[in-house]
Parts: sequence; structure tokens; C-alpha cells
Amino acid sequence: MTTPTPTPIDAQLFREVLGHYPTGVVVVTGRDPAGDVLAMVVGTFNSVSLEPALVSFMPMKTSRTFEAMQQCESLCINIVGGEQEDVVMTIARRWENKLDGLDWRESPSGDPILADSVAWVDTRLWSTVDAGDHWIVLCEVVDLAVTNPVSPLIFFQGGYGSFVCTSLMARMDHEILPAIHAAHGARPQVEALATRIGCEVSVLTAVSCDEMAMALSATGEDIDREHGLARRVPMVPPIGDSYVFDQSTDIQESWIGKLRNADDTVKQIHRERLTFMRCHGFAMSFLPPEGDAAYGDMRDATRRYESGRLTPADERSIRESIANCAVDYRVRDLDDDEVYDIGSLVLPIRDPNGGYTMTLRLAQLPQRATGSLVHEWIRQARLVVSALENTTPTKENV
Repeated sequence: MTTPTPTPIDAQLFREVLGHYPTGVVVVTGRDPAGDVLAMVVGTFNSVSLEPALVSFMPMKTSRTFEAMQQCESLCINIVGGEQEDVVMTIARRWENKLDGLDWRESPSGDPILADSVAWVDTRLWSTVDAGDHWIVLCEVVDLAVTNPVSPLIFFQGGYGSFVCTSLMARMDHEILPAIHAAHGARPQVEALATRIGCEVSVLTAVSCDEMAMALSATGEDIDREHGLARRVPMVPPIGDSYVFDQSTDIQESWIGKLRNADDTVKQIHRERLTFMRCHGFAMSFLPPEGDAAYGDMRDATRRYESGRLTPADERSIRESIANCAVDYRVRDLDDDEVYDIGSLVLPIRDPNGGYTMTLRLAQLPQRATGSLVHEWIRQARLVVSALENTTPTKENV
């Protein structure tokens, strides 16, 4: 039998094509003969056979961790959940002590099972097959269990995520019914504010730490609602500051961390907005010379997000479009006699439980407004916030 000659394939094309086929992400753990814990992230995991029960994973040949793992008596394969991306990235970045600070327990074979893993599979090495720049590692299954039946983490189009269609994530209106009732309870005040200023006034509510939904929108004369954001928007900076400003530092940094590849200056702008929001109860943005057209890419991005069927490439594109919006989000003090082109005003709304889960947003505002007029808008908006807070029902009352 002759050995076939490999056909040269462009590496970038290979990655692009295969990147459209999702693979399961696992964390393989074990203990070396000295009892030290080993762990590595593997992006390709498959079931192989029922009789005998075999599974496989594919580490790179350059993996020093797998070289050490070949001395382990057993290995535990952790099938990780969609919410464990941070855990996976932490393990992948470390050269040693990979599980330090992470929550885990022992499998029946004594190997680490990560907390919140979807499932675990205790195995013994069966055989290792040479596969170019990788090994194909066949493992005999000894024991296994499902411990957290949630959407698994997968690797797709060069990114990690659970990537469940939003229509399947229980994003139902009943989740935001309390906010909808509260908003409509103050509808006259919201509509009057929009008419009086001549702008768009929206009431939004947090569905989760990742998404906000519109509960009510009103517009003044000649204001086109279609020029506003979509009815469901992702919490990617700057969107969501009126919610996370009152959350823990970890949640705030996780929110800012959604700005992939942003420099420290941009991140600091958003930290300063959170501080300003805590101190003053509102935040504002300023339009560049092109005016409201600066929101164009952000508007389009939120409408793509609202469609609900997103690949990782879609999510990255949406996140980048929102983050790269040309609107100026830097904190400024207003001079009563100066004129400003305000892009938006956002004010957090306190719910009956004491948290800030709702937001009043003013957009498509009149341009060339004096600082004193903007202060008057803020005063009027605060009155509407008070009305919303006084009509906000608890879930039990809805």
C-alpha cells in the first residue's frame, strides 16, 4: 500500500471552512504520579464507540500538559457550559496551577470536575494516534454523568459561546411584564415629555445582564420611531450603563470586557460614566458634526441583534458596530450659556426591590440646545422617573 502524498491546502482557507462546523469544547483534567492537578482546554471532542465505550479528543502535539497527562492513571473530560467561557479562557491562559481559584470537586477516579460543568466523563487512555500536528487520543469510558443540563460551550467561527438562538432562550414578554405594566402606568407622563421636548422617550428594562428590552416608546411631532434603536438591544458598552452602574465591580468589568480589543482610554470613558451615573443619576452623550447619523451603525446593529438568529461572527460584528459608534460618551460638565448637540440622556429607574432594572432614555433631541435647556430636560425627565418609580409593580402584583 502506497502512502498518499498530502495535497497542499491554504491554511487560512482550511480554518475558515472548518470554522463553520461547531466543535465541542472540553476541559481535560488529571493527576500526575506526584498527585499534582493537570488541566487543558481541548476544542475537538467526540464520541467514538459504544462497544467498547470510547471517546476521543485532539490535543496539539506541542501541548506540554498532554505530554504530562500521558503518565496519569485516569483522565476526566469536563463538558463545559455556555456560561463557562471565562473559566475556559482562564485555564487556557495559564502555564501552571491551572485550576487555582476555580471551584471543582473530585470525580470517582479522583480527577477534577469543574463546578457547573454540563457533564463529566471519567476515562482511561486507550490509545494515541498520530494525526499530523495533533494527537487523536482515544479514551475508554469508566464512569460518567450529566450534572448541569444547560447549553454547552462550543467553538464556532473562531469564537466560544453557547450560540443558542435567542428565540430558544425564553426571551418571552412575560419576563418583562412588571416593567411593561409600570411603563404603561406612566404612559401619559412619558408621552407628555416626548411632546414637550420634541424627542423620542423610551422606557427600557433589563432582561438579563446581557440584554435590555423596550417596554414603552413615545415620540414628539415629526420624530420617526424607526430612527431609534431596536426593541431588544444587547448590553454592550455604551448600552447598559444605566443598569450596571449599580451592580458589583465584577459585573461592571464583565460589561466593559465586552469591548473586545478596546484600548484602556475607551474603557476608562465607560468607567467614568458609571461613576458619573452613581453621583448624578443620569448620563448623556454628545453628537459629532454629522449629527444623529452617527447612530446609524448602532441602530442597524441593534436591529440585526433583534432578529435573534446570530452566529459568533454576527455577534462580534454587532458588538464592534455598537462599540465603534461615533457618538461621544465622555463625561462633561454643562455650561448654561454654551450650546450642545446632545445624542441621548439616560436615567436609571429604581424598582420596588431597590434595584435599578429600568431606564428612561431620551433620544433624537433638538440640536444646538443651551446648557440651561439641557438641565431643564433633565429636570423634566426626573419627574417622569419619579412617576415610573411610583407605579412600578412587583411581579407578584402583575
